[in-house]
Amino acid sequence: MKLADLARAWPERRTPGLDAALSMLFLTAFGIKAGLFPLFFWLPASYHTPPAAVGALLAGLLTKVGVYAMIRVFTLLFPDPHASVYSVLLVLSAVTMVVGLIGALAQRDFRRVLSFNLVGHIGFTTVGLALWTPAALGGSILYVLHHMLVISTLFLMSGLFLRQRRTTDLTALGGLYRSQPAVACLALIPLFSLAGIPPLSGFVAKVAVVAPMLGTGHYLLAAVALCVSLLTVLSMARLWEEAFWKPAPMPSPSALPHSRLNVRILAPIAFLITLTIALTALAGPVSSVTMRAAEQLLDRNSYIRAVLGEEASRAVR
Repeated sequence: MKLADLARAWPERRTPGLDAALSMLFLTAFGIKAGLFPLFFWLPASYHTPPAAVGALLAGLLTKVGVYAMIRVFTLLFPDPHASVYSVLLVLSAVTMVVGLIGALAQRDFRRVLSFNLVGHIGFTTVGLALWTPAALGGSILYVLHHMLVISTLFLMSGLFLRQRRTTDLTALGGLYRSQPAVACLALIPLFSLAGIPPLSGFVAKVAVVAPMLGTGHYLLAAVALCVSLLTVLSMARLWEEAFWKPAPMPSPSALPHSRLNVRILAPIAFLITLTIALTALAGPVSSVTMRAAEQLLDRNSYIRAVLGEEASRAVR
């Protein structure tokens, strides 16, 4: 109700200068939370340090809270798609994609690679707001759903390495395809999905994000997104080769290369992979839902009317 009250009262007090200043302040605050360039400095330095289950929870939800807050506040308070803040957000989204994936390719730790991939893919979740069309915003919402599942799964996968090898350093990993072939095959699904390999959910989500870029004439932005997708394929292929496919190095005395992975450990991973497959299979209905959600987000009068009533909605017109 507070947001609806604010959206109703704000038009009476706004000025162009105040709008610009406040929108940039909100962009900075939510950009830190979401991990946008250049405000992502805290994320790669922290996400590889907690236990795998905590890291999975943070990776799946924390940055998405910042993305949602940005979408909710900007669609209510700054409904002018031609405002300069959206041009800034468009550029930051593109740069975030590129910088995140370049950073991922420079890392030699499984979880740090995932952390930089997380940064890079945040750009896909914010670019829909910058384009300000239902199709673009709906694509970004779909990308949020996909990314929550696969990045959480991969952080949980890193816990298997910590359990078996006591490290997530890629130089000390390898051989899991031979010692745990079923687990390695399960890992292919989130790895390939994050890379955007068809027909998995990552491919569907990336098409949903890139198609509106082409539809609105942002061809350079679409080219950047496609290049970043190729970098993601390279990053995920390297993770697969280094962590699963290559022969295992000589074990250290503290390693447990043959420790048993029981059902209790694998069940959360299998559950999230099942949800990823379900999202792939139900991509059409889910896309319809995200499109309706985007249309409602961009129609702030409907939100104000639903919360405060018809009279309040008329007051903001």
